[in-house]
Amino acid sequence: MPTIGCVQAFQQKALEMSAATPAPEEALPRIRKTATRLADGRELLYFDDRNFAADRRNSIDRRRLPPQAASSIRRFDRLLGEWVTIARHRQTRTYLPPDTECPLCPSTPSRPTEIPAEDYDVVVFENRFPSFSSATSPGETTLPEEAHPFFASDVGRGRCEVVCFTADHSASFSSLSLQRVRTVVEVWVDRTRELSRLEGVEQVFCFENRGREIGVTLSHPHGQIYAYPFVTPRTERMLENARRYHREVGGNLFADNLAAELASGRRIIATNEHWVAFVPYAARWPLEVHLYPRRRVPDLPELSEAERGALAHLYRDVLRRMEALYSEELPYIASWHQAPVRRDRDLAYLHAEIFSIRRAPGKLKYLAGSESAMGAFVSDVLPDEVAARLRDVDGSTP
Repeated sequence: MPTIGCVQAFQQKALEMSAATPAPEEALPRIRKTATRLADGRELLYFDDRNFAADRRNSIDRRRLPPQAASSIRRFDRLLGEWVTIARHRQTRTYLPPDTECPLCPSTPSRPTEIPAEDYDVVVFENRFPSFSSATSPGETTLPEEAHPFFASDVGRGRCEVVCFTADHSASFSSLSLQRVRTVVEVWVDRTRELSRLEGVEQVFCFENRGREIGVTLSHPHGQIYAYPFVTPRTERMLENARRYHREVGGNLFADNLAAELASGRRIIATNEHWVAFVPYAARWPLEVHLYPRRRVPDLPELSEAERGALAHLYRDVLRRMEALYSEELPYIASWHQAPVRRDRDLAYLHAEIFSIRRAPGKLKYLAGSESAMGAFVSDVLPDEVAARLRDVDGSTP
């Protein structure tokens, strides 16, 4: 545990930021961004789309927290050409607490949480148990020595953030108002832009995991953002294919894929002026939808105001359609694929991929040996039929 003086120093720093002078604020479309610090020095950002009084963002985190965890270690797998990250401190992360002990709910006088305020709209803060971090502790960043030059390793520098979509513990992303979904879109834009500026960050990934079956350890509606110190394997593979396609065929692989789906029409489930949602031709998961902007852009910050607004409508509509297929809560992963920060931005195409392991009422898809060991997927459902079902359901209500 940190010393009393250390805790008081962090509290005093937060007090100086929020009380002695107004917390830093940034004007964003329809929302206000306010920065503060938690007791262990982690950054917390309020994104308000309602008219909160300024003093409601001056709440101080009075918990006694241990120092921030040291950076993780990453090791290079030469057989696959991929980095594997080892973050031993995550073994102690919070795991399925009861609703009355949720760390993402607003604080109360008797129970302080990760969010010091008594209410909030959207909040972003540095993960207390990050896979990647810029924090260091003396003596903990020394990498284990390996005599053989075959073994390459590095410190897992980067940043991991938690995005709380609402203070309502019982809500879901699909139940949010359009105004709130629009705020979340602006948060994704803001964080992608800011994290891309950090030294050593090569890719920014915004995502949401929902449902205990998918591996979620906190039930409060939230997502995460990873700022990686490398380009992820899936992105590398897509860009490699896009590079080969451009060399051999010409054009952009992603744009031509979207054009082909639009020309076919069989798997399109919803569209608007700026976005298209479809079940991919070779879907791996029993329920899988991709969202593409009609205009090719590399990442979220490059979207226009109109495109961001249209995204809020279609994104929520798609989630509601997917959830309407079954009476049970839908476990899903929603992921944003963005261009690397420093390269191949001319090849990339921003898009979202949302998928669920729910394959039928009361049944989940677990990866079989062929899929887990060899990466060779076998689907139990025909993507065209899934698309037809999604077109037939109503996405206007949660």
